[in-house]
Amino acid sequence: MEDDCLGSDEEFYTSDQEDDYSIEGLEESIDGLENDDSDTPWIPPKGTTTKVITKESLLAAQKEDLRRVMDLLFLREHHARTLLIHHRWDVEKLFAVLVEKGRAFLFAEAGVSVVEHQDGEPLLPSSTIMCAICIEDVPSNEATKMDCGHCFCNGCWTEHFVVKINDGQSKRIRCMAHKCNAICDEAVVRNLVSKSHPNLAEKFDRFLLESYIEDNKRVKWCPSTPHCGNAIRVEDDEFCEIECSCGLQFCFRCSLQAHSPCSCLMWELWAKKCRDESETVNWITVHTKPCPKCHKPVEKNGGCNLVSCICGQAFCWLCGGATGRDHTWSSIAGHSCGRYKEDKEKNAERAKRDLYRYMHYHNRYKAHTDSIKLESKLKETIQEKVSISELRESKNRDFSWVTNGLSRLFRSRRVLSYSYPFAFYMFGEELFKDQMTKEEREIKQNLFEDQQQQLEENVEKLSKFLEEPFDNYDEDKVMEVRMQVINLSVVTDKLCQKMYDCIENDLLGSVQLGIHHNIAPYRSKGIEKASELSASDKDLPLHCGTNGGSMEPEHPSGSGSSFESGCSSRKRARKEGSGGGFFDLNLPAEVVDRN
Repeated sequence: MEDDCLGSDEEFYTSDQEDDYSIEGLEESIDGLENDDSDTPWIPPKGTTTKVITKESLLAAQKEDLRRVMDLLFLREHHARTLLIHHRWDVEKLFAVLVEKGRAFLFAEAGVSVVEHQDGEPLLPSSTIMCAICIEDVPSNEATKMDCGHCFCNGCWTEHFVVKINDGQSKRIRCMAHKCNAICDEAVVRNLVSKSHPNLAEKFDRFLLESYIEDNKRVKWCPSTPHCGNAIRVEDDEFCEIECSCGLQFCFRCSLQAHSPCSCLMWELWAKKCRDESETVNWITVHTKPCPKCHKPVEKNGGCNLVSCICGQAFCWLCGGATGRDHTWSSIAGHSCGRYKEDKEKNAERAKRDLYRYMHYHNRYKAHTDSIKLESKLKETIQEKVSISELRESKNRDFSWVTNGLSRLFRSRRVLSYSYPFAFYMFGEELFKDQMTKEEREIKQNLFEDQQQQLEENVEKLSKFLEEPFDNYDEDKVMEVRMQVINLSVVTDKLCQKMYDCIENDLLGSVQLGIHHNIAPYRSKGIEKASELSASDKDLPLHCGTNGGSMEPEHPSGSGSSFESGCSSRKRARKEGSGGGFFDLNLPAEVVDRN
């Protein structure tokens, strides 16, 4: 590994040595780079299953999973939905439980009661039954019997459904009978509630539809602000970075900005640390001392080492101790502020060392993120240079290498910037203090920093060549710049891949807690763009409201606690549009209730 990653700078960047990167050896890479037009939308390769779920395609997305379960188990739609909601829309997990524990266990665990045939003769309309809830005799045509066999009057059923919907438990409304875990038929719920509470019936339908996103671990709302109304569905690994159709790139695991090669925990800690330890906090740490009484920072504005806080407490600037009868402005009995105290000096020295260490990594992280912002302005300049160059009569009229090199620069710079927060926690004492010996830590840090340095050098060289005024060069000089950009693009791509391999295998893979720090894999073509899910699947009928109208996903005020609300706190409900067709996912639920 060291031989591959720790070579000299010339090993990774050469323009005239045929042994390392000859023209012939780069033929394949050059063709691939020149055909990779960064100006055109990147089409995911065959087999990519990351999808953007829009408001129009949400029904189609739900139909796919419902049809699989209905066809395999020969169930009605509401039974299939009950099973899927219980298993958080994980079809593979549902099928695994079916194979391992059987159909009876699968149904009983999810609260599904499938009636093969109706036992006994149906009640005559003229007969009466006694409702066990309200203890009243009601006509049989005013009572409803669920699949589990329990029968109560329609009034009690309706009140039960209304309470559950308002409490946010509409996706799994259980039978009223004592110790009965059966889930009520959604058609019965919809029919009874719509008679007296049509708005609640629509809310019930919205909850059922929205559960595909809220309760599905493979689907998350795009965290864009303002919200674009889209959700993202992944099929395989949740540790991935996705680009929504709105253009936002984010980590699917934590819904924060894309941050690999940092793990989600590392990035959350780093973002919090950057917020807490701003320049003001750093200045306060260096230039002030805390008051021993109110603990507020106090700045010394005079030569005397006996200072006074605004709270009235006087204390010694040298030792930080409060002044009293024996430690006053005029005399200090038993003065020992000048004596060296090893523990105190060690703590102060460690605090200063930690601050300098943080500033080292933060300054380099910020330098590269600032470079990304500045280099993003290069695109317009480069496009102007390309336009000028294409107007000239020249053999070389293909300048795709410029835009492809710029795209490679952005990707490599992003990897480089996030490698500094990773190194801060990987080789610090916050996360892996007891996971490595001092010698192991030093060896691994040198290995990583050598790779980081090689990547940094080649990224800076790539940036330099892309800023060359090639529109003013002659043809031979342009060809020379072209080969340098293509060469460096290939090199930086390989170095990024090697850095990811080193992180996954040699660093995180070798520590016990590394399993909690999975990172998104490196993608040479950049963060994967999700393709939109087709909304053309309309063969399977789904209930879309009592009147066939629009549906609006939202949350009631009490939906925070219940079995069905175990979804991520980052997932947000959306509001119906004012138009008739599909619901709008852009606005919060509270607006719906007000309207």
